[in-house]
Amino acid sequence: MRVDYLGLEAFVAIANYGSFQRAAEGLNLSQAALSHRLRKIEEDLGTALLTRSNREVSLTAAGQELLPEARKLLKGLQDVYESVRSGGRGKMRRFSFACLPTIATAILPEVLKGLQTDEPDLAFDLYDIPVPRIVEAVRSGAAEFGITIGSAEMSDIRFRHFADEEYRLFVHREAPLAARASVTMEDLEPVPMVRIASQSKNRQLLDMAFGQMRDRMRWQMEVQSAAVAMRMVSQAMVATILPATALFMAPASVVAIPFKGVRMQRSLGVVQRRGVPLSDGAQRLLDRIETAMQTGMHGHLKVTDTPRSRG
Repeated sequence: MRVDYLGLEAFVAIANYGSFQRAAEGLNLSQAALSHRLRKIEEDLGTALLTRSNREVSLTAAGQELLPEARKLLKGLQDVYESVRSGGRGKMRRFSFACLPTIATAILPEVLKGLQTDEPDLAFDLYDIPVPRIVEAVRSGAAEFGITIGSAEMSDIRFRHFADEEYRLFVHREAPLAARASVTMEDLEPVPMVRIASQSKNRQLLDMAFGQMRDRMRWQMEVQSAAVAMRMVSQAMVATILPATALFMAPASVVAIPFKGVRMQRSLGVVQRRGVPLSDGAQRLLDRIETAMQTGMHGHLKVTDTPRSRG
């Protein structure tokens, strides 16, 4: 039986990114070409692998069964290909990890540049994906570790906390609130706001912090990502509330203001599979990420003194 590797690649990419658009960009394909590959493998298998709505992509039962095996197959093929291609240059050591998009934007460029300079034989795959997909990627083995928001530990996944990040109000620099040293929740009542869709972890954290006051807010728009929300703010249309490190992806026309009288923050750390040690390359990268968060993010993160673990 012929195995449709291109179809499997398309299916795994969509599952990893949770978006047809981002998967297409990751594979350097048009969305039409990506959809064609997915449709072709679904026809070949005789079953649907994904369901697509206006807001999200989810796996069918058949897709959930196929995904971990497809990832293993593609990873094995990639490793063999890299080994042969490297030839006399020696085998390149490759690993995968996942990271929140805001943290990836703020920290990883400098960290990965240093890693590439010091260890040019290391190669990696980065999944800059939302919180729920990070745990899924680590659990399935697609990623060795994930930098994410803290949650209850699971039987097969452990979370180690190493920093807290406060939320900020992001406004256009010419907005009335932009000159303020801090703002209160009450200051936001008349301000048109954009918020992230309810499925996001950030939205859930903010809903808890706002309590009943969230019903008095002027929610002008709802979007699916922090990047889109930030673009709306840059046009002086609305304001938004995002983690402090989102400032690294903000246009120059946007400023961030701390809150007064309310505590809004998220717990950041690393998730790993229990009992599965990291590869040497992944461990060294994780050490660099943690060091960068401890030394280079003052004013954005509150670092804890939790000892590092290699278990």
